[in-house]
Amino acid sequence: MACARLRRLPGPFGPSIVPGINKALWAEMPMIDVTASNEIADDARARANVVRLAAAQALTGANSAVIFATGSIVGATLAPDMSLATVPLSMYVVGLAAGTLPTGAISRRFGRRAAFITGTGLGALTGLTGSFAILHGSFALFCLATFLGGLYGSVAQSYRFAAADGASAAYRPKAVSWVMAGGVFAGVLGPQLVQWTMDVWSPYLFAFSFLVQAAVALVAMGIVAGVDMPKPAPADLHGGRPLLTIVSQPRFIAAALCGVIAYPMMNLVMTSAPLAMKMCGLSLSDSNFGIQWHIVAMYGPSFFTGALIARFGAPKIVAAGLLLEAGAASIGLSGITAMHFWATLIVLGVGWNFSFVGASALVLETHRPQERNKVQAFNDFLVFGMMAIGSFSSGQLLANYGWSAVNMVVFPPVALGLVALSLASWARRRKARIEAAMGEFPDAI
Repeated sequence: MACARLRRLPGPFGPSIVPGINKALWAEMPMIDVTASNEIADDARARANVVRLAAAQALTGANSAVIFATGSIVGATLAPDMSLATVPLSMYVVGLAAGTLPTGAISRRFGRRAAFITGTGLGALTGLTGSFAILHGSFALFCLATFLGGLYGSVAQSYRFAAADGASAAYRPKAVSWVMAGGVFAGVLGPQLVQWTMDVWSPYLFAFSFLVQAAVALVAMGIVAGVDMPKPAPADLHGGRPLLTIVSQPRFIAAALCGVIAYPMMNLVMTSAPLAMKMCGLSLSDSNFGIQWHIVAMYGPSFFTGALIARFGAPKIVAAGLLLEAGAASIGLSGITAMHFWATLIVLGVGWNFSFVGASALVLETHRPQERNKVQAFNDFLVFGMMAIGSFSSGQLLANYGWSAVNMVVFPPVALGLVALSLASWARRRKARIEAAMGEFPDAI
């Protein structure tokens, strides 16, 4: 935060013929903190943006919910071989990873709003392409549709960072958290959208669902078009430190590594759980119930995660989230009843929220304003690139080694993340001590 700059309120007092009168009058004038006033104005704008971005997050999340609810079913219908049924879902994750760096480049060159509008346009194209693919029985075209949906999702991942643009340091974690809270409504809207529309164009199951999804993306476009984010200044296009310098910081390494661990590990367990429940003889309604509450657990804590980060610091919240993910895996290892699966998914969702939102807040502490787009895009590229790799192996892991192996895989990465957080905190404290010593004894260092 910048140092406060003080100035006096202007007054009607001109030069006085009596020495000392002006001095006395000026001494009684109130002082205002210009920086504090600017931060209040910036936070007011950030709050207005948060409302729009949270709404857009809900609508974009509905897009991904439609894809995950229907992708494997449509894939099984259209694919030339049943083993390819989950490829559309993997293509979504590939699109999610592939879109992160272009999103950062567009945001850096033309501003975040241009990237948001581009993303929602891709969302509309996702729905139109998916509907056309189902009507014409094209598996390849349906895979293209889900890939486009991933590109849309990659743009939406930048909403959480965009909410913090221009906000005060105290408000940034809350801004990130509140935008993520929009996912709660996505968890309700997406499945209901599928439920209401899946049979409208029978026998072409879900064809109308994708058409409605395209309309939802256009509504999101209208919302993000009103986000108050001006284009970057020309000086910002080439300013800042080299990317390698920024990502070499211990704090960024810890933040990115924890994000890479938190999201893929959650995705691994979440995507394996429905099939594992079926293999254990549980019903489809049991599986749907678990996934529904998993989504609520993923985004529901966002209403207060930001306040927890502001109070305890991002590293502690990230550590708590990673420990919760490990706790979820322990529950998964302890039994195979419906209650065990539900508890695993709920605790996993809360753990993901703490660790991922906390890691996102930690990334915000590692870069300067003019560096934000390239750093944030690179961070998301790492996270979703690893997710893309994992998405192709999760099914094989479950099929070949079982549900217990899926849960066991969680523990080593979580331990690595906790070690990275500890080392980054130690490095930060050591740097602070050295800087304090240099300030007190400049000749001794």
